[in-house]
Amino acid sequence: MLKQLSSDASPAANDAVSQAGPATSLDSVTRLLGGKTVLHELSLQLRRGELLGLLGPSGSGKTTLVKLLTGMSRPDSGTVTMLGRSMPERNVLLRCGYMAQNDALYTELSARDNLVFFGSLYGLSGARLKERIDAVMKLTDLESHLRKRVSAYSGGMKRRLSLAIALLHEPELLLLDEPTVGIDPALRRIIWQELLRLRDSGVSILLTTHAMDEAQKCDRIAFIRDGRLTAQGSPAELLERSGAADIEEAFISLGGGDVR
Repeated sequence: MLKQLSSDASPAANDAVSQAGPATSLDSVTRLLGGKTVLHELSLQLRRGELLGLLGPSGSGKTTLVKLLTGMSRPDSGTVTMLGRSMPERNVLLRCGYMAQNDALYTELSARDNLVFFGSLYGLSGARLKERIDAVMKLTDLESHLRKRVSAYSGGMKRRLSLAIALLHEPELLLLDEPTVGIDPALRRIIWQELLRLRDSGVSILLTTHAMDEAQKCDRIAFIRDGRLTAQGSPAELLERSGAADIEEAFISLGGGDVR
């Protein structure tokens, strides 16, 4: 049975921990799956209030890295911390919004029922829960589909509902795995405006992508290929270092190969 998430630490203790050091950190992390090394002694930090894009082709290790941060997977060596705590730790997840690459939705329920359920896990109820449901459904342009069963949603609508759930409890950290796949360009623009607004308000955001235009909106980009980081820096720094005209060319120049 799923239980409501709760924190054993006091609010003051949580605040002190969250302000100490980076929002997330992987230090010399190696992960093996099926006898294959999918992450090789990888080290990466997400700074507080930063929007970090993890750019790489399918199979490069992006999703594995995000799962390590959420505690859904454990490293074979190295350390993983989130908001100052070693992962996995359930209490930290209260303060994190996670959008998986594959939608984790109850398709036999309506969108509203999904939001009420996930909201209850984070302690939301009553007028506050209704206020947040209205806000995230407006952002994702799903207001008119609130009471529709999720099984009747298109793939793109399910992605938007997953993003709405990740944003529901106003987390201080967002981990988004390919958040705009299947979303039309006009709505992608609106969602990116919201992500940048959240970043400006102090929310720390790590997202994975293989879209060059999205990567260029990030404060910093980390290139990943075959489980190894090949380069990281601001878009301007990576362009200067590689002598490239655009981010795709920089990715190839700095050891990433073809991003597709």
